Amino acid sequence: MSPEFSPSRLPAPCIIEQGILVNKDDIKRVLNDLGQVNYFCQLDGQCQGSGQGWILEVFSDLKQSTIVMNQSLYLNVNSFDYLQLSVNEQGQTLIDLWQDSRQLRLIPLDNDPFIPDPHQYFLSSDLESVVSHVLAAQLDVQQDQDSV
Repeated sequence: MSPEFSPSRLPAPCIIEQGILVNKDDIKRVLNDLGQVNYFCQLDGQCQGSGQGWILEVFSDLKQSTIVMNQSLYLNVNSFDYLQLSVNEQGQTLIDLWQDSRQLRLIPLDNDPFIPDPHQYFLSSDLESVVSHVLAAQLDVQQDQDSV
């Protein structure tokens, strides 16, 4: 047995579309990319609530709660034992957060997290254009003041 595959040194898991995550950092990474979701909460198989909301914060703190209210989700990964990823018959990604008999199911409303928000990003050429306009305006103001 080669040293790189010894039982004490297993490779990190590789999860593709389906699987279970127990590492809190992995869970945070998955949840941070979601944005807007439909959510369904069950306790012992009984519906406790459902709706649509935005994931506003994902954190890891032993003293804080997960809060779902007013179309806002504040998710503490320490509120859950594990995250289960799956895909339903319609091709939707299902993200189930489990803690004992409590299940919080999240269904992303945008299945393509890689489309950038046009309001969030800009091109360097846009920045150069804005800077040149500002500098030209400042030069005009200086010339006007010098001519007075």
